[in-house]
Amino acid sequence: MNEKKPREKGSKAKLREYFVANVGKVLDAETLSKVAGKSEWGRRVRELRNEEGMNIVTHNDLSELKPGQYLLVNLKPLPAFERGISKETRAFVLDRNGFTCQMCGAAAGEPHPYDQNRKTRLHLGHIIDKSMGGTDDAANLRAICSVCNEGASNLTLNRPQAIKLLAQIRRAPSADQLDVLRWIVKKFPLQAKNILEE
Repeated sequence: MNEKKPREKGSKAKLREYFVANVGKVLDAETLSKVAGKSEWGRRVRELRNEEGMNIVTHNDLSELKPGQYLLVNLKPLPAFERGISKETRAFVLDRNGFTCQMCGAAAGEPHPYDQNRKTRLHLGHIIDKSMGGTDDAANLRAICSVCNEGASNLTLNRPQAIKLLAQIRRAPSADQLDVLRWIVKKFPLQAKNILEE
């Protein structure tokens, strides 16, 4: 009689369980990489946050965290969005880009030029991020390898100066200004408290 082997958990399921078991604790990138057992753990964390609505924050969201640190704030789910890129669009973009990363030029399946221990795996990346109003249209997508994709969230165009940011905030409706204020207070709670006490 053939008994079925229990199915092994995928890296996303392992990460989900680990975050839930450590809710409220700061976790580092090295630990999460070991838990996932794969090099693309960062992508899986983004999927947990963006597609499943897990309230995972980084140094971009909370000033007390350092780069490479993650925190599941609580178990209350946030609004999530589904992947909206069809197989046809994916195939079109990869073919249009010659199955090469548009950031470093690595070709799919070949050893990666910056990490010889990995074969190049291509993903689709947004030129203008969805959080900035970008769409899933082929014109806003490009082929990007997993190595560049893991660092892409840290890349920005020229960072705006404070005077330009303030000008934009002043032009925004009051409701949007309050959203900015809430985000700043949430990211810098200690500094906000000190400023209010001055």
